[in-house]
Amino acid sequence: MATLPPLAERLRPRSLDDYIGQDHLVGPNAVLRSAIENDNIPSMILWGPPGVGKTTLAHIIAETLKRPFFNLSAINAGVKDIRDVIEKAKAIRIAQTEQPILFIDEIHRFSKSQQDSLLGAVESGLVTLIGATTENPSFEVISALLSRCQVYILKHIEERDLIHLLNTAIEKDESLRNKKIAIKEYDALLRISGGDARKLLNLLELVSNADDARAYPIDNALVLKLVQQNLAFYDKSGEQHYDIISAFIKSIRGSDPNAAVYWLARMIEGGEDPKFIARRLLILASEDIGNANPNALLLANNCFQAVSVIGWPESRIILSQTVTYLASCEKSNASYEAINKAQALVRQTGDLPVPLHLRNAPTKLMKNIGYGKDYQYSHAYEGNFVVQEFMPEKIANTKLYEPSTNPSENKLREKLKKNWKGKYNY
Repeated sequence: MATLPPLAERLRPRSLDDYIGQDHLVGPNAVLRSAIENDNIPSMILWGPPGVGKTTLAHIIAETLKRPFFNLSAINAGVKDIRDVIEKAKAIRIAQTEQPILFIDEIHRFSKSQQDSLLGAVESGLVTLIGATTENPSFEVISALLSRCQVYILKHIEERDLIHLLNTAIEKDESLRNKKIAIKEYDALLRISGGDARKLLNLLELVSNADDARAYPIDNALVLKLVQQNLAFYDKSGEQHYDIISAFIKSIRGSDPNAAVYWLARMIEGGEDPKFIARRLLILASEDIGNANPNALLLANNCFQAVSVIGWPESRIILSQTVTYLASCEKSNASYEAINKAQALVRQTGDLPVPLHLRNAPTKLMKNIGYGKDYQYSHAYEGNFVVQEFMPEKIANTKLYEPSTNPSENKLREKLKKNWKGKYNY
């Protein structure tokens, strides 16, 4: 009996009507759907987490527009591969009018020289570029290429859509339909897959192959049991990458340098991009350490700069120093919580007016109506501080930053308490 393709491949949507999620891009009258239906798509970068349909969307675009389609993966393609595709695209354009689509998966892994080699073909319209990335393209795609592309952000797939995907698989896939399986509980399937549709379907296929799944409805206990038994098989397509980075970050947040450096070693031995690791450390230094130790962010930034110019194996030493330091630091998420509260307050209260005394007054009219009047210049007062109101009147006295309990932020708390004398209740 011939081996079947993976379930995720068997169920890959072939049209926009079958595509799950991303309604803000490809739903009725959405911007990208309109561009596709009008056969007027720009070169684009599809940015989003794994398993949300970036590759599938690229295939659907090419199929819908009946365009020649070239597919490269930045993991194993080089400049020569890019040039070969460009030569083929030239031959196609000479023979016919259709503009080929060049899809590059994980485009963030391309070096500057590799990205530079795409510029001419994209700028001249020889190809329409579709790049897929899980990383912020502002940091990973060169500005010259990024300026010639539209960036579309793909979101995590909603739970209801993931459940619909599971039920559709059971109903429409011939192999699953013949097994007559049923799902009693969805929680474990959804939690382990982490919103990754491809991972979810791989997990369903793994579970459906078990004898227990044919005898009983699939529940949470069965899923957890089978995943533990088949962990290596389950991670065969690389999903473990995201589990390991999660364990790595949580170990540093939990102040365990031993576990943190172990997970670092797992990523190093797996050939992970050092800049990917360093970028996560930058985020963590601010989110989880913050003002408990401001030097953490400085070290993480220096680490990122260093590994950007130093490759393996030397980068591992710099990463290890940074990881063990960050894991050993005092922890605080106070600044992270403060911006979350502030954004929630802005969404709740809207565009509150800036107090008149804080407004700039570049014209005589503005001065006459009170812009800047009564503003007190802090440096003109003892200790470079004077009590005055900086918040919009409607939310005056709202406290958003609450220093954590650690030596560094305890000093900040005392300073704030001394300055504001009970205004913010520090």
